[in-house]
Amino acid sequence: MKASLKLSALILLLLGLIVLFMSYQVGWNNEYVLSRRAIRVGTMLVVGTSVAFSSLIFQTISNNRILTPSIMGYESIFILFQTVIVFYYGDKAFKVISQEENFFYAIILMLLFSVLMYMIMFGKNKKGMYQLLLLGMVMGTLFQTMSQFLQVMIDPNEFSIIQNFMFVSFSKMNTSLLGIAAITLIGTIVYSSFYFRYLDVIALGKEHAINLGVNYDQMIKRFMLIISLLVSVSTALVGPITFLGILVSNLTYELFKTRKHRLMLWICALISCSCLLLGQFLVEHVLQFSTTVSIVINFIGGAYFMYLLWITRKKIS
Repeated sequence: MKASLKLSALILLLLGLIVLFMSYQVGWNNEYVLSRRAIRVGTMLVVGTSVAFSSLIFQTISNNRILTPSIMGYESIFILFQTVIVFYYGDKAFKVISQEENFFYAIILMLLFSVLMYMIMFGKNKKGMYQLLLLGMVMGTLFQTMSQFLQVMIDPNEFSIIQNFMFVSFSKMNTSLLGIAAITLIGTIVYSSFYFRYLDVIALGKEHAINLGVNYDQMIKRFMLIISLLVSVSTALVGPITFLGILVSNLTYELFKTRKHRLMLWICALISCSCLLLGQFLVEHVLQFSTTVSIVINFIGGAYFMYLLWITRKKIS
């Protein structure tokens, strides 16, 4: 099948899923239900696009198809931040700090973390990308351990507040927060679109990119900040979805053989949004809210991740 036909099929699939999700067992005359579903659809589109762009960009600069930005500890630092807030303020935490303020604080914290990581690894004693990934794994484990330590000390009733951030939920959404996240996402994509062409060169490897005139360290720094913004948008909005990025990015590689990132990023976003819509539809109308969409996606994505590891090992041997 030609790439143009596949792309058209993906667009039609996404539009069909949106119509199905909006109209299933409701019709078009119930304004209240439609408005609530529209918020969830908008949230899934924002989150799906954020995860797709951040995962594909991260895999390109790390030159690894089975890694996602979660390895850098972004999601762990977000959970730690929420845990510290609840630990300090108790059950009044989000009366003292509004959801909008919490969103901005989370974004700023992840950006600062990204800048700090870059300064450590690409300062005077320049390190490589793999050292950066290793440091990210260590810091992520540290943040996760600190979160667990504080969670043990928190009252069980207050711990339930933190649990709302640990599992993805599209049921309880703040409309103003969605608007802020959408504006942040659009601004980030518009800014990063000026540098998409550099990803095609970076994908060839560091040495080739430098030989072709790319300021590699500067581009990596720029893309790390872009990734941290995109991850913070999706994580602060609904919570961490660990394996969605691996699933949708590798489906993009398999379905489309092009390596033009200007096209691949949008294809990946279409697949990501479709997966979230389909998953949420199954959770609501088939599984009757007996589980969450993150568990469904992480189960499928985790199985696919193991398959990728098996395929990679088979090729090496």
